[in-house]
Amino acid sequence: MCYSPRSFSVDFNNGMTPPDPQPSNPDFALPTGPGPGPVSLSANPRLPLLVLLLSAALLPLPLTPWPTLVVALFSLFLLLQAYSLRLEFCADTLVVWRGSQELRRFLYQDWLSWRLFAPWLPGLFYFREVKSIHLLPILFDAEELKRQLQQRLGALEQPNPGASNVSPR
Repeated sequence: MCYSPRSFSVDFNNGMTPPDPQPSNPDFALPTGPGPGPVSLSANPRLPLLVLLLSAALLPLPLTPWPTLVVALFSLFLLLQAYSLRLEFCADTLVVWRGSQELRRFLYQDWLSWRLFAPWLPGLFYFREVKSIHLLPILFDAEELKRQLQQRLGALEQPNPGASNVSPR
């Protein structure tokens, strides 16, 4: 459920706090008027299964079975996360859910930038807030994640370093 963080916010250290009257990022303004409704993204097991295949590929190494076991355990951890986590894009907030429990809420007004690294692998999802930086494995459908980010925070997308902004003559 997308509850408006303007009515309250949760500080996990101190409990309820009043909303901040000023946006943290002065260059970012939330869209006005009716916007897209809440969209929920369930995790995809693609990344954990790829990591599990990688662990099997490590079997021929001389230190067998330790590298395989470590990578396989990591893939099982990612698989557990893939089946328990869900992202919900609300009008002014990204909400992270584990089952029916809300884990964290990220106000769009606090975001400075975002970028998807190698989403075809699947890769990593980077976003920066005023007070913190987040780098997460893409456990969700990369295309839908990118579409929602562009729709809600498109102006904050960082371009690829190899892409040129200069038009050819």
